[in-house]
Formats: sequence, C-alpha cells, structure tokens
Amino acid sequence: MERLKDRVAIVTGGASGIGRATVERFIAEGARVVVADANPAAGMRAAEELGAVFVEADVADPASVDAMVAETIRLWGRVDIAFNNAGISPPDDDSILETSLEAWHRVQEVNLTSVYLCCKAVLPAMLEQGKGSIVNTASFVASVGAATSQISYTASKGGVLAMTRELGVQFARSGVRVNAISPGPIATPLLMELFAKDPERAQRRLVHVPMGRFGEPWEIAAAVAFLASDDASFMTAANFIVDGGLTGAYVTPL
Repeated sequence: MERLKDRVAIVTGGASGIGRATVERFIAEGARVVVADANPAAGMRAAEELGAVFVEADVADPASVDAMVAETIRLWGRVDIAFNNAGISPPDDDSILETSLEAWHRVQEVNLTSVYLCCKAVLPAMLEQGKGSIVNTASFVASVGAATSQISYTASKGGVLAMTRELGVQFARSGVRVNAISPGPIATPLLMELFAKDPERAQRRLVHVPMGRFGEPWEIAAAVAFLASDDASFMTAANFIVDGGLTGAYVTPL
C-alpha cells in the first residue's frame, strides 16, 4: 500500500528512534523523504540505509529551519508532509525544585520553539499548494501528570498540543491539516538510556501501562503515516494518543 506515493516529507529528528522508524514507513508508502537531524553522522547513515536525503538542521535555529525547507523545495518543488518530531529529554530536566532555568530554556527551545519554527517554515508552501499535513510530536504527558517528573519536557509537550490545536483550526479550510501524535513510553534509545537501564525506574513507568510493555517506534510510525495520509482527511486539530492504554487507565492490573 502506497498511501504517500510521490509525496514529499520532512522528518525532523529522523536519524533515530521514532523519527527513523517514520522515515522508513514513509518511504515504504511511496514518499520521498528528507531526514533532518542535528547529528550529521547518524543522519547521513539513516538516509543512506533507508533511501532518503539527509539535511543537517538545528531545529531551534530559524535560519537552519528555513534552509531545511528551502532545500526540500529545491530538490522536489514542494512539501506535502512535515513530521516535527525532534526533541530532547535531558537528565537535568527533573522536578521543578531541581531544574535550573538554563535547563528549562534549553528543553523549551528544542521541543516547543522548534515546532513553532518548523510549522512557520512549511506553511507558506503548503498553503500555496492548497494541501498539506503537519504532524507534531506531543506526548502522553501533555494529557496526564508524569510519574517521573520532567517539568520542562512536560510543559513543552503541553505547548505543542495547544499550538497544534490552534493551527489545525486556523488552517482547516485552507487544505492544511495539523495534528499531534502523543506517544506513551516508547522503546527508543533516548528512553532506554534514561529509564530502562534502571529496572526500578523502568517499572515505575510500566506499572502505569495496561499493556505492560514499552511501545515500539514502528508502532508510532504507523500512526504518523495514517495522520499524514488521506486516510485521515477528516482529522485536524486532533491529538492521536498511542500509549498502550496509559491515559485511559485508573488502576492497572498486574
């Protein structure tokens, strides 16, 4: 099934985790994909292995984001899909009592300001085309309190969700759909490094997930591909939660 045949997509944070899995899924569904990432070695490797094009990008820098979109248009003349996925969750983002203002700002810039910049950069092209799909990565923590505090990360993802709703409503009659994907705990290298290597911290996460496991990047990629495709043509300003039942649970059976 090639729901995205000949469409042009940008995936930020495309070198690893959910981003890389989504690049792979987009290509399998017929899209031409730009892997945008701040890590040149990982980005070039992912692009070469998956059959995409790599563009180095710092998503917190307006000039870099504009250059990323300009290069995509130079290559293929259009942008049909933007998956604004890049984000960080550093260890110094912790309880509000422990997190410094510097750490707060760094996470906000990469997780929230970047989505603003990426949306701002692709919207003119999509509006001119009269069609486009933007998918922004939020999180289950935008809807519920996290068991393990990451105050700036949580706030940034709440901001992504609110911005997505506003943009989805604003551009609904212009042919551009804007939706959010809210993953639960996913077995990405980032999460595995932060939580799963510590069995106690991993269990603190999993006890809240009715399915009793971390999700897999390909499971999120499948949901993003749906939102990007015409199968989701009547969806905009929506929050698509893929979390193993976490946000729907009150008490989780063991």
